[in-house]
Amino acid sequence: MTEEIYRLALVCVPKVGAQTAKTLLSYCGSVEGIFTASQQALLAIPGIGAQLVQNIQNPELLDRAAREWECMQENDIRLVYFQDPEYPKRLRTYFDAPIGLFISGNLDLNAPRILSIIGTRKPTREGLQICHQLVEELRPYQPVIVSGMAYGIDICAHRAAMEHDLPTIGVMAHGHGYLYPTAHRADAERMLARGGLISEYPRFVYPEKEYFPMRNRIVAGMCDALVVIETGERGGSIITANLANGYHKDVFAVPGRLSDPRSKGCNQLIKSHRAALLESAGDIGYIMGWDTPDSNSPQQQTLFTELSEDEKNIVALLDKADPVSIDWLCYQSQQSNSKVAALLLELECRGVVLAKPGNRFSLAQGRN
Repeated sequence: MTEEIYRLALVCVPKVGAQTAKTLLSYCGSVEGIFTASQQALLAIPGIGAQLVQNIQNPELLDRAAREWECMQENDIRLVYFQDPEYPKRLRTYFDAPIGLFISGNLDLNAPRILSIIGTRKPTREGLQICHQLVEELRPYQPVIVSGMAYGIDICAHRAAMEHDLPTIGVMAHGHGYLYPTAHRADAERMLARGGLISEYPRFVYPEKEYFPMRNRIVAGMCDALVVIETGERGGSIITANLANGYHKDVFAVPGRLSDPRSKGCNQLIKSHRAALLESAGDIGYIMGWDTPDSNSPQQQTLFTELSEDEKNIVALLDKADPVSIDWLCYQSQQSNSKVAALLLELECRGVVLAKPGNRFSLAQGRN
């Protein structure tokens, strides 16, 4: 069996989520080691019970994974493992990040600027107009637009991105063998040319109700910022906004009339300081620092050559995972907290690093 087959088999094991898979890898040393380990060795791993061991050692699992791999090749679907460079670095650092992502299309999961746009499935005409106008105004910043392929604001964001020649990625709550809703199949096919589709589920997994809230953590985790356009006080958009807050992402919400139930969720996010009030794309550009020169400019290239070795080390670490805590940087760099804090302060003053909520740090936009 190849490494790819073992990786695919691990993703396909019933009842093995992201955290359990990473636990298995840490104890077994490799993905192949998980499937060659003895029953006794697997049972000795904390949190691994008899039923899970039985699922892992099911003799049909590897055969099924091999057949699935052949079908993926035929349908141009790729598995991006969490240890691969192509895996979204913005998502990788979170404990609940998927062990692997199935992707199709022509997409960059680590583009310099990624913006998620979400909202109600039953928007007003004004909400759709706002979504279109916002994406049009975002064109100079060239972000990748991410959403969930759902009715309403989601598909409006995808269509507006394609209309204005911006790459767009749809995050699905099922395998690539299905598309929900089926009414958006033509849009999905168009997205493959510049952008694409991603899912944490193998091709044969049907869209189940519980998978949609799980999908939301990918929408929230792989972006730089999240925009909410029209939503009620409860539902998937609020769940996603709360996840983005927990991931220390910037969240924006478009305010609406107090009497409109489809604006109550956005108004509440703003009122409770869980989202910044959004009036135009310029608000995003300003708060996100997207109006600053990019890393290809002569000024930025000169600045990087002037960094000390310790500063370059911090920049290299931030380029691998973004955003991260100061404790993570201390551990990875083997430097003291005071030393790393001083380096971050200097890099922030020079426009190389941005401080994020929750005492987390990332490279300034255009550098990562």
